[in-house]
Amino acid sequence: MNIVNILEEIEKVDGEIYERLNPRRAAMKSFFNMGKKISLAAMPLALGSMFQKAYGQTALPAVVVDVLNFALSLEYLEYHFYNHCIVGKTPGSAVTDVTFNFPNAASQAAITTIRDHEKAHVDLLVGALGSSARAPIAYADTDFRAGGTFSTVYSDYGTFLAVAQGFEDTGVRAYKGQAGNLLVSPGVLQTALQIHSVEARHASHIRQMRTAAGTAIYKPWVSLGASGQANDSGVPQVDAVYAGEDLTVQAGANIVGIGGNAGITKAVAVESFDEPLDKASVITIANLFLKDGKKLS
Repeated sequence: MNIVNILEEIEKVDGEIYERLNPRRAAMKSFFNMGKKISLAAMPLALGSMFQKAYGQTALPAVVVDVLNFALSLEYLEYHFYNHCIVGKTPGSAVTDVTFNFPNAASQAAITTIRDHEKAHVDLLVGALGSSARAPIAYADTDFRAGGTFSTVYSDYGTFLAVAQGFEDTGVRAYKGQAGNLLVSPGVLQTALQIHSVEARHASHIRQMRTAAGTAIYKPWVSLGASGQANDSGVPQVDAVYAGEDLTVQAGANIVGIGGNAGITKAVAVESFDEPLDKASVITIANLFLKDGKKLS
């Protein structure tokens, strides 16, 4: 989840959000240029200031609060997944259930960087929401073993990376689903696609870490798995993450063998396009990793 994705979700319930940020392109350009110049610690105040200017009031509309709190829930979940691992690998830590070893310092540094990004997102959203922020999701509220489905997530490095891939691919698909809504605003679309490319590189890096860690080769992008479905993770328990990714029909045309080109196989067709993942599907996936009584709705 990122700022442009959040704003597009808000636009669904408040069609005037960008008019409130008048002029639209100038406001977004100013915000993202500012983001290059200030520290991550200051970003929550910057986003909060943007929303205050947009609505001209101290309390955000309820529908906007709901959207931002949904984003915050997802960011808490991702942060705790990575943070528990990194804390568990810290010498002297009280966390003792992270028993796998990173193969090298670079792999641990990569996971640490991703963890830090998720923490920055949490802080940003809490700062923007202020007193309207939902109650924090604690690590104790989570179940990254998913009721035993991933019982070795913190004892086996391969399982940890497989679950990480599921998280990252879910995020990329959820964000991709919002790009079409930006076509009416080329300036915002440009910024959104730039941010999307960074998010996609995170997902790609996890896949490359999986390749480096084992005997299987994972492409940097979603491709067909052994079963002929788009779940190439090798983990059937995350089929929901890849539901719909194996479509071969684009703009009403089946592109397999299109124009008589036998080289355009189903595998090639699937790898050529990303498919969106709707909010309801994302919630279903997220709830796999939350305990009863703490699940999203």
